[in-house]
Formats: sequence, C-alpha cells, structure tokens
Amino acid sequence: MREAFYEESAISRKGASEAKKYMILHVISIVFLVAAAIHIFFSFSAVIGYISKLKGLQLAFALVQWFGLLAVLVALFFLFWKMKKRYNLSYDYTFVEDELRISKVFNGKKRKFLITLKADQILKIGLCENDSFERTIAGFSKKAIVYCTPNEEPAEEKMFIYIIYTSTLGKTAYILECREMLLNYVVRAAGRNKFETR
Repeated sequence: MREAFYEESAISRKGASEAKKYMILHVISIVFLVAAAIHIFFSFSAVIGYISKLKGLQLAFALVQWFGLLAVLVALFFLFWKMKKRYNLSYDYTFVEDELRISKVFNGKKRKFLITLKADQILKIGLCENDSFERTIAGFSKKAIVYCTPNEEPAEEKMFIYIIYTSTLGKTAYILECREMLLNYVVRAAGRNKFETR
C-alpha cells in the first residue's frame, strides 16, 4: 500500500445565496413542526372532551379532521426539511492509502458518508471535457451516474473528472470536481493504464 493522504472539497459557487435559501426553508419547516406541536398540545384535551360526546359518523369525521390537520402539518414539515437539503451542498473527497472516500456535506455542518472507491475496483478515469466521457457514459442509466459536485461548471483551478467504478451492484460513473493533485493521486493508485487521455 502507498502511504498517501489528501483532502479536497467541492463547494457550491452560489454558496451565499444557497445558504439563504437553506435557512429560509429550515425556518419554514420548523414553523410547521411547531404548529403541529401546538395543534397537539392545545387541542388534544378539547378534542377528547368533544369526541366523547359524538357517535358514529360524527365521531369518525371529527377524528379524520383532527388527525388530518396534524398529518398535513407534519407532512409539510418533512417536505420543507427535505427541500432544504438541495441547497448549500458541498462534497468532501479524502484520499487515503489507495482509497477515495466521498462525503456529502449539508450547509457546511452535517456530513453524510457516500462511498469509498477502492483503487483496484476503478475501471476507468478521465476528464469530463474529453470525448471519452460521452462515449463511456452512453450506456449508463441516470441512476448509474452519480454527480459528486454541486456545480454545473468547475471552480477556478479545478476540473470535472469521471471515475468508472465496479461493485457488486454493477458499474457506476462518479463525477467529481477537483484539482489536478487529487486526479494524480487517484490515477497513481488505480494505474496509469486506466486513465483516458482523449
């Protein structure tokens, strides 16, 4: 094994505006969560007293109405909570001893580990600007192409690279935004014969 360690991040080029969107959606989601809690706290005893006097269809309608509003508030909380995760994303790449570890970072705080790419399971590496990229991913489904960058264009002094990786689930194409240093580490670990120059 080669002793090597290198870290790099792909950070959104629209970081400031995306941080605002993230915060707005975060606040909206919390508002719906608080509304659901208030709905439960203040209406529960009143509803129990009211429901105890009802029978049959009236009882069923009252229960559906109460739980329906609660379900809507909770659903809206989860909707906005999930939506906020689309904004202010970044990706961390850590190269350690012939392995490339990729993590997704939400709002610069919460980290979610995605995958470890082992050098011996890498089939091909190349630059996304080369013709080989289009030829290589032509047979891949959308699910088999994983974009590990928040940007549509690479930042200054960076490039988009692709890594074709094989696992028990099949072949997957990973798109990364990195400096030449990370590319060199990955190529050296996987073997120069796997690097497409055209």
